[in-house]
Amino acid sequence: MPLDPALLDILACPEDKGPLLYFADEGLLYNPRLHRRYEITDDIPIMLIDEATTVDDAENRRLIDKAERDGVRPTFELPSETNGEGR
Repeated sequence: MPLDPALLDILACPEDKGPLLYFADEGLLYNPRLHRRYEITDDIPIMLIDEATTVDDAENRRLIDKAERDGVRPTFELPSETNGEGR
């Protein structure tokens, strides 16, 4: 069963607090910045840093390519720092 979209809107990496890529078909959330994957077990994301797996460069490339090919979007968008606001 896919994760609830409302949950995905707020899920962030527990280490860098950034967005994740959700691969429902592989049962994982992925942080491409840290090359770290978080497994989903029994429809529950395991968001513990100590339980995460760091992937090698080949797996990182595979996941990024898959995200681009399949239209996988980040769990949330970071605010743009180039929009000129606050200057």
